[in-house]
Amino acid sequence: MAAPTRQVFKRRETITALPLYYSGYLLKKYTGEKEFKKFYGELRGSAIFLYTDETNDTYSEKLDLTTLKSMALDSPYKKERPTIYTLTFCNEEVHLKVDNPDTGEEWRGFIMTVTTKEIPSKLQLLPGQMLRLQEVLSEEQKRQNPPRHPPTALHINPFSEDTYDDSLSGIPCCFFSVSRQAAEGMLKENPGYGSIILRPSTDQTNYSITLRQDHPSGPVMKNYRVLSTDTGFVIALDDPVNVPSLEAVLDHFMKETEYRLRPYQVPLAYDTRIDLPPPLPSKPVPRARVAPMIHTQLQTGSKPPSYPIPPRPSKSTHAGNEYQEVDDKNQKAGDVPTPGRCQIWKPA
Repeated sequence: MAAPTRQVFKRRETITALPLYYSGYLLKKYTGEKEFKKFYGELRGSAIFLYTDETNDTYSEKLDLTTLKSMALDSPYKKERPTIYTLTFCNEEVHLKVDNPDTGEEWRGFIMTVTTKEIPSKLQLLPGQMLRLQEVLSEEQKRQNPPRHPPTALHINPFSEDTYDDSLSGIPCCFFSVSRQAAEGMLKENPGYGSIILRPSTDQTNYSITLRQDHPSGPVMKNYRVLSTDTGFVIALDDPVNVPSLEAVLDHFMKETEYRLRPYQVPLAYDTRIDLPPPLPSKPVPRARVAPMIHTQLQTGSKPPSYPIPPRPSKSTHAGNEYQEVDDKNQKAGDVPTPGRCQIWKPA
C-alpha cells in the first residue's frame, strides 16, 4: 500500500484539524445496500474520514464515532477470511469490511480505543501495535479536554503555523480572534482558503461561526452563535444542537451543508529548493603596527656631519654692562666650543 504524499496529508490535516491515528483501505456499505464500496479510510480523532482514493485530499463521507453505540464482529476471527464489522450508530448501521483479517483486527482496536477511552481486551495484535494503541489513548484523552472559554489574541496567534498543536488542545485550526466584520472580509478576499471561521463572540465568553455560502447571485455571509456549557457546546439554532467539542461544531455545519463548506485555513509557504549557503569569510589576522627602525651606518673614514657654529655674542655697553667669556684664553678663532661649556653674562 503506497503512502499518501506529504502534500495530500497536510491538506487533509488542515481540512479535518484532527490528529491521524490509523489509515488504510476498507469497504463500506449501509444496511440495505447490496454492494460494498471501496474507500481509503483515516481514523482522525474520534471520526473515520472516507476518501474515494488515496490521493484525494477532500473526504466524501465521515463516520462520527462519538455517536457509536456498538461494534460487532459478524463472524468469528479467522485468518483465512475477510473481517466484517457492524457499527451501530444512533440512527444508522454501517458495515465495514477488510480483506486482510489482521488489518481488520487493527481497525477494531483503534476504533474501540478512541470510542470507549480504553484498550479492548483479547486483541490479536503484536506488542508494538499494543504500544501504539496506548499512545493513541493518551493523545485522545488530552484532545477531549478543550478549554471552556474562548482564548484571546494573546493566547492564540490566528496565523500561527502550529495548527497541529492547536487541534490537540481542542482549538480548531480555523479559529481566529477577529470581529464579525474582519471574519467576513477574510472570507470575501480569500475564498480559496475555506468558508468557515470560528471566532469569539462579542461577549467574549462564547463562540461564533461565520461562514460564506456561494449562490448564483453572489456570496452570502451568515453568522451563528455557539454557547459554551459545562458539558460541551450548544449551536443556537431553531432546534438547538448539543455537541461535545468545537470540532463537532464544525462537523455539524459541514454535514448540514453536504460538505460543501470547509474550515478556513491560511496556506503555509514551503521552499522547494535546497541551496548551498556561501562560505563564511575568514577573519584576517591583525598585524602589529610597529614603525620600522632605520639604522644608518657611517662609511669607514667618513667624517661626522658638521653643525653650524652659533655666533659669538658681541660686547655690549648698554647700561654699563658687557658680555665676557669664561675661560676663553685658550680658545682660538675657528675652534669649536667645547661641549658642556656655557657663556655667562657678567655685569661690567
